[in-house]
Amino acid sequence: MKKIIKVNKENFDINISKSKIPVLVDFWAEWCGPCKIISNNLNELIEEFSKKIIIAKIDIEKNPEFLQKYNIRSIPTLILFKQNIVIGKIIGVMSKTKIREFIFKNL
Repeated sequence: MKKIIKVNKENFDINISKSKIPVLVDFWAEWCGPCKIISNNLNELIEEFSKKIIIAKIDIEKNPEFLQKYNIRSIPTLILFKQNIVIGKIIGVMSKTKIREFIFKNL
């Protein structure tokens, strides 16, 4: 079973920048209720997309430098990266269907 990887400033380059396949990153915080909904939805989608993308999480409380770098003003925010380039971004709580549509639209 595939798992969502936890990313921080120390391992961002190896997990995101150098990835051969697109990486969907969930920017979240422990105190964020809607982030928990997104997390559950991503956990349910991970097997479906295991060969197409990697799913990662970045805790913005522990890694605040990413807020400015990727212009994140609200969480949850999902950003899809391909070879370190942002190819898609969505903000707010959304259903599995909406996340699935976002991924397919941007792959």
